[in-house]
Amino acid sequence: MITFPKPDVEQFLRTFSIGDFIVRPDEKQLVFSTNLSGKYNLWGMDLPNSFPYPLTSIDQSCQELLFDKQGRFIIAGFDQDGNENTQFYGIPLKGGAMKAIVHHENTRNFMPILSNDSQRLYYTTSRGNPSFLNSYCLDLESGQETQILEGEDAATYIIGFSPDEKTYLYHKHYANTYSLLYAKCGSKDMLLTPPSEKQHTVTHGVFVSDSLVYLLTDYDSDFTYLASFNLETNQFTKIKELENESFTMLKYNEELQLLLVASEKGVVDHLYELDLQNGNWSNIPIPCSVIVKLEVAKSGALYLSGMSATKPHNIYKKTGDEWVSLTKYTVPGVDSNELVEPDIIKYRTFDNLEIESLFFRAKKENDNGEVIFWPHGGPQAAEREFFRASFQFFLNNGYSIFAPNFRGSTGYGLEFMKMVEGDWGNGPRMDNVAGLDWLIEQGYAQKGNILLMGGSFGGYMALLLHGRHADYFKAVVDIFGPSNLFSFINSVPEDWKPVMDQWVGNPEKDREKLIEYSPITYLDSMNKPMLVIQGANDPRVVKEESDQIVKALKEKGRSVEYMLLEDEGHGFSKKENEIAVYQKILSFLNQFTGVTENV
Repeated sequence: MITFPKPDVEQFLRTFSIGDFIVRPDEKQLVFSTNLSGKYNLWGMDLPNSFPYPLTSIDQSCQELLFDKQGRFIIAGFDQDGNENTQFYGIPLKGGAMKAIVHHENTRNFMPILSNDSQRLYYTTSRGNPSFLNSYCLDLESGQETQILEGEDAATYIIGFSPDEKTYLYHKHYANTYSLLYAKCGSKDMLLTPPSEKQHTVTHGVFVSDSLVYLLTDYDSDFTYLASFNLETNQFTKIKELENESFTMLKYNEELQLLLVASEKGVVDHLYELDLQNGNWSNIPIPCSVIVKLEVAKSGALYLSGMSATKPHNIYKKTGDEWVSLTKYTVPGVDSNELVEPDIIKYRTFDNLEIESLFFRAKKENDNGEVIFWPHGGPQAAEREFFRASFQFFLNNGYSIFAPNFRGSTGYGLEFMKMVEGDWGNGPRMDNVAGLDWLIEQGYAQKGNILLMGGSFGGYMALLLHGRHADYFKAVVDIFGPSNLFSFINSVPEDWKPVMDQWVGNPEKDREKLIEYSPITYLDSMNKPMLVIQGANDPRVVKEESDQIVKALKEKGRSVEYMLLEDEGHGFSKKENEIAVYQKILSFLNQFTGVTENV
């Protein structure tokens, strides 16, 4: 009998991902962005067949994707090596030469929307107004553009229009926890939630007629619910809310008069349907734990992309009561029994607030006794039951992973989410310390013997925990984390800067607090071996953030390794880079565990 070695890093990280997808109006073609070749391109499938074929070969991830309303062409947005300066292109249905539709160097373009006859393209851009953004209507035949919105006091995005195209919906983003929805008809602008001094959010809005809009909001509530606004009567109405559950996506099927509503409750998602003809509300079972995108066809068929902790990203179609997986992505060469589901645990933090956490425990036959503590990114995001190939790789190599949803995380209400604003370095830090203490008290780890790793805000938190609580750890990995909040605030994209005072703090008014919360303040106590990873093109956490902390630590003679990826931004869009990063991380961690490498 032939015996085979354990799966290596490439088998886990060769798991393919899906960035976005669309379905042609006649449902005869599925187009999706995937790294099937190792780099992201657009691929197509002629339904009901499931064999994909390439549509582009530009090796760039896709940020926006839509079909012409008559199904004659595709519009897609691509940036360059992670710089997030998305430009829009037209692409033939079977691929081939791309035509630039909106292309202005060093601009950020968002949310393309086609008119009902596909003659006009609406979109939002940083061009001419990088802080607050402008929106345009582009005539695709003549090339003439008309500015229809000018952002003034907040980043402003056009998100839709009425069936007669006389009324636009636009979204004003003051902060992640403060956003408003307006309707604009001619020179008249209407706020679609009642006036209030209390901050709240409106996340989605759809017209179901020329005068009636359905929207998702947490106005006068802690959790997001479904509401409506009648433009003729100025009537705001709460339609449906669920306890401790926030609605996150909203889709409308005009032919069947159905609203599809996705929600998040803690670490998992749910899906519901509201029949506008009879008012029936029903739950729709889904084939995954986390919904990434939802589309509803004219026929009523649902298309969903999603994943679970042990099921990679796939696209599913629902007709009748059955979900069919259109893509078949798995972990190559790895049996599903070898993958680890997380335990959901709760603990109390310093002020008695309850914190929910995912605890992935390595299987007994693999367990090396080591624990990786993983503060998530965002910070107004959450660790959820979605698939991370890197997690399963570390688990298979014996490392358990503890990932807490500290204050500021989504999925636990607006009040919980706001707790991180202006408090990056205290409350969330102490929530993480309470998680470390829980691990120690429960006997899963020993103080001074925990491995610390995080990316983005999680990288910032890894640096801060290292600087202020080094005695808990034996090695630290920072993946593109801010190290100095002053330089971070100054270097984020221009359309982020208006929210920074509320989100992080004001460099003048909050100077002392930002010094206290900046990891670079605590260089003297950063005495554990470190690995720092950074994308050279990262527009969110720029290269300087990692450069300065690495330089300062090296000047103090500390053990720090630096891995710079020249063709990446805020993440890993190229498989060879992702594999190289996690090979490096595993090799780094194994130095401090006495574990034999399996790469």
